[in-house]
Amino acid sequence: MAMNSGTQTNALTSSFTTKKKDAAAEKENLWSAILNEVQTQGSTKLPSNKSVLVLGDNATGKTTLIAKLQGVEDPKKGSGLEYAYIDVKDEYRDDMTRLGVWVLDGDPGHTNLLHYALNETNYAHTLVILTVSMTQPWGWLEQLNHWIKVLGQHIDSLQLDAKEKEAARQRLTTTWQSYCEVGDDLDPGSPVKRTMRNNSIDEDDLLPLTEDALITNLGLDIVVVVTKTDYMTTLEKEYEYRDEHFDFIQQWIRNFCLRHGTSLFYTSVKEDKNCDVLYKYLTHRIYGLPFRTPALVVEKDAVLIPAGWDSLKKISILYENMHGVKAENPYTDIIKSPPTRKAVSNREAEVQTEDEQAFLARQQEILKQGDQVRGESPLRSQGVGSNKSGPRTPGTTGQSSPKKIDPKLTPATPGAEGVLANFFNSLLHKKSGSPGGGGSGAAGNPAGPGRTANGTDAVMTPEKLAVRTDAAAELDRLSRSVKKEIDMSQSEC
Repeated sequence: MAMNSGTQTNALTSSFTTKKKDAAAEKENLWSAILNEVQTQGSTKLPSNKSVLVLGDNATGKTTLIAKLQGVEDPKKGSGLEYAYIDVKDEYRDDMTRLGVWVLDGDPGHTNLLHYALNETNYAHTLVILTVSMTQPWGWLEQLNHWIKVLGQHIDSLQLDAKEKEAARQRLTTTWQSYCEVGDDLDPGSPVKRTMRNNSIDEDDLLPLTEDALITNLGLDIVVVVTKTDYMTTLEKEYEYRDEHFDFIQQWIRNFCLRHGTSLFYTSVKEDKNCDVLYKYLTHRIYGLPFRTPALVVEKDAVLIPAGWDSLKKISILYENMHGVKAENPYTDIIKSPPTRKAVSNREAEVQTEDEQAFLARQQEILKQGDQVRGESPLRSQGVGSNKSGPRTPGTTGQSSPKKIDPKLTPATPGAEGVLANFFNSLLHKKSGSPGGGGSGAAGNPAGPGRTANGTDAVMTPEKLAVRTDAAAELDRLSRSVKKEIDMSQSEC
């Protein structure tokens, strides 16, 4: 009996010791799990060495676009090579970093500054944005080919390791091969779940590249951004663009993006179209943050084509609405540059400044000539005894000069109001030619039939009396007016 009790006690003690050891081991495993989780989270912080390089011609909206991504209301345009940054926040990990942005001036003379923004150090950590503007769709062909060429030549000039360049190209190829629709990524029943940010994809799950995709592979993530799409309404009104023109433009640029392995975004800062989506896509491509927006091709001014989505078959859908043009037509034959006069009609002629000394010498000559002209002025000559009462002819120089009334000028002299007074006197004293008057008087005799010796009518009718009264009043008014002007002229002298 005593042996059984001891055996049970030993068994209980052994069991308690075992449980205690298991609890300690479990506690140690818990702390290890917490430490591993903290270490994992610490290693997944957003990197701070990422950057974006923005290329494009001047007036394509580069500065305005970056300011919109920054949340800046009043952008300030610089020159040469500008630097800015965009705040990026990971809400899932509660982490924040700054994305550096380099904006190169569109002047070809500034391409030598590219090595500051894209070099051997940050080649693998740089995303490139190529901008073109909807205000000048006829220039897209030349602009995009130019900047792709500039970018390719610059990459070739970098002292990059051959393995590093090949790894960058393979990474871009994998991005295109591993792209999946958003619905496929969210559907757990999908046979093959491919995500654009999953780096551990089995090579057997990768799809082959579609036809014409990535013919030019620079090893860089490139996003082609079409700015100012709100200008499409102006193209329709002023340049008679139709839907088939915009479809032709879209199919051409989508083919360009397919061949060079780029994404495509139509944006409008003015109407705030696709700007927020572009920001999310950049953070997705650079930092691997989630991006759930599918491709958008329905709205002609808000197109969105993620890298790896497009194909020749999808582009060919646009051909159905292109009746007046064909996809194989040369781009510049369909989208022609407008006449130059429309572009320069509102520009003012440039004013060339004159040499200061030459200007002063010319003014001096003008002043000298002015003194001579003033010395010969008829008004100035009147003050030194020139003819004061001679009549002026329409061709004389005094016709346009200011006229002062001569103090000796009377109402009876020609060239003044006296002319009008004489005219009225001649009417009043004119010999009557009415049938009742018996014709005009003899020459040298003011009197005639029906007239007095002083030339007035012998018989005054009420109508004649009224005319004479009105004429006399007018003569009296004119005489007072002339006298007043003469008095004022004398007082000024």
